[in-house]
Order: sequence, then structure tokens, then C-alpha cells
Amino acid sequence: MNKEYKTIKEIVGPLMLVENVEGATYDELVEIIEHDGSKRYGKVLEINRDKALVQLFEPSEGLRMSDSRAKFLGHGVQLGVSGDMLGRVFDGMGNPIDGGDPIIAEAYMNINGLPMNPAARDFPAEFIQTGVSAIDGLNTLVRGQKLPVFSGSGLPHAELAAQIARQAKVRGTNDKFAVVFAAIGITFEESEFFIRDFERTGAIERSVMFINLANDPAVERISTPRMAITCAEYLAYELGMHVLVIMSDITNYAEALREISAARKEVPGRRGYPGYLYTDLATMYERAGRLKGKPGSITQIPILTMPEDDKTHPIPDLTGYITEGQIILSRELYRKGVKPPIDVLPSLSRLKTKGIGPGKTREDHANTMNQLFAAYARGKDARELSTILGESALSDVDKIYAKFAEEFEQKYVSQGYDTDRSIEDTLTVGWQLLSMLPRTELKRIKEEYIEKYLPKDESRK
Repeated sequence: MNKEYKTIKEIVGPLMLVENVEGATYDELVEIIEHDGSKRYGKVLEINRDKALVQLFEPSEGLRMSDSRAKFLGHGVQLGVSGDMLGRVFDGMGNPIDGGDPIIAEAYMNINGLPMNPAARDFPAEFIQTGVSAIDGLNTLVRGQKLPVFSGSGLPHAELAAQIARQAKVRGTNDKFAVVFAAIGITFEESEFFIRDFERTGAIERSVMFINLANDPAVERISTPRMAITCAEYLAYELGMHVLVIMSDITNYAEALREISAARKEVPGRRGYPGYLYTDLATMYERAGRLKGKPGSITQIPILTMPEDDKTHPIPDLTGYITEGQIILSRELYRKGVKPPIDVLPSLSRLKTKGIGPGKTREDHANTMNQLFAAYARGKDARELSTILGESALSDVDKIYAKFAEEFEQKYVSQGYDTDRSIEDTLTVGWQLLSMLPRTELKRIKEEYIEKYLPKDESRK
């Protein structure tokens, strides 16, 4: 029997101190029963001998110490999971907010999960088609990977997230595919955008959404991504589904972590964030992957806005260490009207070579990817040189490369948020652009692929 305590001694903001507590544990769930029988919830933040510091999941207004009781439930925060969660919308604590019936749980899972045995991990090696050329063609997403999107304030990461959620699929299999979407600390308008977009396109049928708004308590913001990943683990490892987890915005999560750390009077680290920020982010990101002997998988796309567009800020910096690459959105391309404004040169998918090639995408994928990267990099250099010295300073070949860079941004990268390109479409667009270059410049592509795929009427000898 879980004990109830009437020894609530202090309430300051979202923090509550309970004395004479026996056997409480860190992160344990606490039920606060008020005089009228209504209940609030919190979790144990800190234990000092017989004193327990409890963080409430909701504001403490109206909570009276004198006639309230604290009940320690003996377990951490849990999520009741079921296959019926698909197509539903929940708040950051796993309660339905779409007007539907409560979920009848098939199991209750601790949202902090269990560490995955490294020996049981299977290597990510299967291509996921997002329908976005700049990702599929050049920074390929692989099943079981964690590939974050680094954005900036005001950039259209929400539109890109919704597009990927709508379009992502594992090709060539009949395996079930699901999207778990965690919205962390977003505005009501953003929340409405995601829900309406998912409903409009029918993507909601294969999705589970967890929505945490900016005015919700900070401690709920800590739970939201873990709720989403726990749901994904059930769908992947118990129901055998391929699950894509999209989390937006990790910066809001880290801000909430800093707020709670300050409330606990912990020694701050870089820029005021707690010293364990790296470890904390890793406990979420490392729950992506594949397990040997299990058909399902979890692929993660965390989205974060870089404060002041600074890649060296602790949040993107530490995220980059833990994950396998990054997709970077460019303010310069955004101003040019490129949609989505993905800057392909600093972007990187460390596992892209594992998910492309014959039987996965196409035989010419790796060669064309390398050639497009090289040509775009040279074209950008030529454009900058032209800006400084004038176009007359460019050689004829450099002028072709400068034109290539412009066309590449407008036709390959910029495709809009409603265009779903297959990998064949993406490769075809790439070959059409490469046909702008003299054939002698295609030094990174095998001759047999040039003969087979380069548009004949435009090829140059």
C-alpha cells in the first residue's frame, strides 16, 4: 500500500516540499489529493534524508497545504500504450486531447525506457524515402538513424517537419510505417498547423501526436519527447512497425531543463544549461535504432532552432556529437525563396552510404551524389568570385558552374512543401542538371552510368 503524507511543508511556484517521507525514490510519481478529492500530479526531483522535493506537473495555484495529502506511487511516470494510439492526439503527459475516448492500455511502460544493449543493436542500412530531394539524394536518411534538423528562428522547419511526416516511407516492403510526432513547447498556432495538416492529408491515420504548448508547465516539456519515444518503442518492438519520431523543438526542451536545473539550485554549465545536458539528450537520442530479431525500427528526426543561428551553441553542438549528421536550414536560401531552404554543403548524413546503391535506391546514386556536391561547391565559389571581381573574371567553365549552382538551388533543392519526389525523380533531376556541364567535367561518375543515364540530346562531348 502506498503511503499518504499530510506533511506538506512548503509550496513555492511549481515546487513542493514533503517531510517525514520514507523510501521515496528519484523521479517517482506523486499524487496530490486535495480536500475536495481532486488530484494533481508531480514527480520527485530531489531527496534529502526524509525530505522529498516534488515538481508539480501543473500550476500550484489554489493548492492548500493544510488539507492536501501527498501519495507516493512507487513508480516513475508511465504511459499506457496500445495499437489504438494511431490516429490520436495527446497532450505532453499522454492524455487524449482530440475529444476521443481514453485509450485502453495493453501495457504500461516507464517513459524513461531501458538502455538498449549495444550487442543487440542491428546496423542501420535501409533507405527511407522522405520525398525531399536535398535529403534523399544528398543526405540520405537510413532506417534506425538519428538525423537532426538545425534551423533558425523564423525559418520554415515546421513546414519541413510536416512534409517529412506526410511523405516518409520505407520502399519495397509491405511493412507497416508509423509517425510519432512530439511538439515541444510550441505555440497554439503551430499546434493547429500540425494537427490540421495531418488531418487534411490523411497522415493522421498512421500518426500519434503528443502536443505540449508553450504555456504548459516546464516539467511536462521534459516528459513530452519521452512519452513519444516510449510510444514509438511499443509500436516498433511489440507491433513490428517502422516508426519515424519527429521532435520539434529540442531547444524548448533544453530551456525547460535549464529552468528546472535552476529551481534545484544546481551548478550551471555552459550558457547556464546544466552540466548533464549532453547525457540527458543522449538518453533520448540513443533510443533510436534497430534490435536484432525484431522487425520494427525507430528513426529519429529531432528539430532544433539554433539561438542566433549559432552552430556552436551548446544545444546543436551536443546534438551533433550524439547524432549521425545534421540537416541545416539556410537563412540566405530562405530569403531567395528556396523551399525548403536546405543548405546541402554543411549538411551531412553519416550513414548515407549505407542506405544507397543497387537494391536500395539505384546504382548511379553514389556517383551522382558526389558529382552534384562537387559541382555545387565549385559553382558557389564561382558565384562569390563573380560578386567580388565581376563576371569577366570568370573562365567560361566557371560561368557554367555559377549557372549550375543557381539552377541546382531552384530545381533540385527548391521543390515546395507539397511535392513528393520518388528517388527516381530526384536522380532524374540530378542528371538533367549535370547535363549542363561539359562531359569532361563529370569526373566522379563511371562512364557506363554516363552512357546510361545522361540525357542524350543534351550531353556534350
